[in-house]
Amino acid sequence: MIRERIIDHLTASSRLKMDCAEQLPGAIEEAFNLLWDALAGGGKILLCGNGGSAADAQHIAGELVGRFSRERPATAALALTTDTSVLTAVGNDYGFDEIFARQVEALGRPGDSLMGISTSGRSRNVELAMETARRMGLSTVGLLGMGGGDLKRLSDAAVIVPSESTPRIQEAHITIGHIWCDLIDERLAAQASGEQTTPEGGEEA
Repeated sequence: MIRERIIDHLTASSRLKMDCAEQLPGAIEEAFNLLWDALAGGGKILLCGNGGSAADAQHIAGELVGRFSRERPATAALALTTDTSVLTAVGNDYGFDEIFARQVEALGRPGDSLMGISTSGRSRNVELAMETARRMGLSTVGLLGMGGGDLKRLSDAAVIVPSESTPRIQEAHITIGHIWCDLIDERLAAQASGEQTTPEGGEEA
């Protein structure tokens, strides 16, 4: 019984990732282009989310500031989920809905990109952060699920995992985050070595 349950979980996760491989490459690429444009223009990537999505925000930011799979220059990325003094001060003074928007107002600059992560697409504090980002001239990337919710309309590029299961969506989210990290690694490594790349990321002859 336990072994069957384990197999069921692994099979369900694998099937969803295959669905993502069929349905989402275009959306993943569109979002990557916004993230890359922010970095290439000297900006940074801000990330936010709640619970498991907060962990994903920190995970992705850590891969970008450090490295994912190869040596390359450091990348400017900041998870808005980590400063407990800021989170508790803003939450206490302005309310939980404002914990990310206030940080975007303080730290965001035109040309930056904000990645909002939400399995439901309905996280109010992420929505307010995305609204603030758009008003300030940041691009917005939504890493979403369950149809995208209200965050879909606030995203310049929305990647919506085709599932209603929170844990399955989270598993797909971090895989997609790793794809972006790998693509950014590749671009930065190529730049550092003096290679030229096409807009699609392939090497020029």
